[in-house]
Amino acid sequence: MKAIFIAYDQAHHEAIIRILDKNNCRGFTSFGTVQGRGSKSGDPHYGSHAWPSLANAILTMVGSEQVDTVLSALKALDEERPKLGLRAFVWEIEKTI
Repeated sequence: MKAIFIAYDQAHHEAIIRILDKNNCRGFTSFGTVQGRGSKSGDPHYGSHAWPSLANAILTMVGSEQVDTVLSALKALDEERPKLGLRAFVWEIEKTI
């Protein structure tokens, strides 16, 4: 089992939920509104007067066999609108209850 943490511009929210649904990733936790900035480029997401956009984040647990397909779909979404910002990180899950 793997964990995928997805941080993204809030405009991507519905598209990311569709990607998870399409790939049978039923369970996830959405952190709602979060703030941050990318490590490479893009505008900060602070929700302030100077930087008004905001981000969201989702953590989902998936089977190891699902990771590449989900990441490919997320990458394609990011490439469609690269200025918005979308990042995904994968961790190994050692135990769960």
